[in-house]
This record gives sequence, structure tokens and C-alpha cells, in this order.
Amino acid sequence: MYAVIKTGGKQYRVQAGDLLVVEKLEGEPGAAVAFGEVLMLGEGEAVTVGAPTVDGAVVSGTLIETRKGEKVKIFKKIRRQGYRRTRGHRQLESVVRVTSVVGAGLEAKWEGSIDLTPKVILDARARGLGDAAVPFSIPAASTEAAPAPKKAKAPKAADAAAEPAAEAAPKKKAAPKKAAAKTEEGEA
Repeated sequence: MYAVIKTGGKQYRVQAGDLLVVEKLEGEPGAAVAFGEVLMLGEGEAVTVGAPTVDGAVVSGTLIETRKGEKVKIFKKIRRQGYRRTRGHRQLESVVRVTSVVGAGLEAKWEGSIDLTPKVILDARARGLGDAAVPFSIPAASTEAAPAPKKAKAPKAADAAAEPAAEAAPKKKAAPKKAAAKTEEGEA
């Protein structure tokens, strides 16, 4: 069974178990999300079209993460005027796992388990880098305490005693070679 829903000004065809990337939705990871604007329901040859929505139809899901999307570059130029501007933009988007589609006397549920691991960590694992390559920590994913910061090393007793003795003894400077050469020429 599938449904066509409307969210964020766009329409999506979804089934139970689909992973859906939509415009930013409010809520924390793991929160339940319901899409009430179901435009069409279908199963095989039977299709129910709403006018404009199907009454009583709801698509439910679980919010997995909210992240920034791909970078879009905006470049402006006016010919022969020396005017060039480059801008970038990354739209906020939410990733939702569709868990059930209900409406028109039919119901389809997804029986799988929901994993809240963000895409950043999944991409790092796919490249063989593991979780250590992620530049930040995710509180929901990590439950262990952070290690205490390391203290600076104290100077050893032997090093501390040797430093004052070295400072007390005057150091002799070697005579410059040029001065030695001039004295030889002056004597000859």
C-alpha cells in the first residue's frame, strides 16, 4: 500500500518502511511525526483520490535526524561590468522513517526497528573510518563518559637542579673567524 502526501510544499509517494527526506520538521530525534495531508492512497489497482485530501487517512513516521542538505551555489554576473558575486546555501532537512499508512479502510505497518544513527556516522563507517572520524559527539548515540583532560608534566628533580647550575656558569663565545683573519693580515 502506498500514499501520496504533501509536506513542505512538495508531494511524496511513500510506503511503510520508506526513508523520507523532507523540509525541516520540528521535534527531536525519535519523535513521532504524522502527515495528515494525504492526497491519494493506492493498493494494486485500487486507488483512492482525495478531493483535495483523503478523509481520515494518516501517514505516521519517526523523526531520525534534522541536518543540513547539499550545498547550492548561487553565482551572479553582469557582463562587462566587473560584477561577480558568489553565495552558498544549505537548506535544513529532516529524515523520517515511515512506520504506517492508514486510510480508506486499509492499513500498512512497518515491523522493522528504527535506528537513530545519523547520516554523518553512516557515511564515515562506509568509508572505513569508524565513529572516530566524526568531528562532534552525538549525545543520543554515545553513553560513555568523556575521559578527563591530561595534566601538564611537572619538571623532574634532576632537570630542575641542572638548569640553575648551567645559568650560573658563564659561557665563552668563540671569536669570529673574520676578526682572526684580520689580525693575521695586520701582522704580516
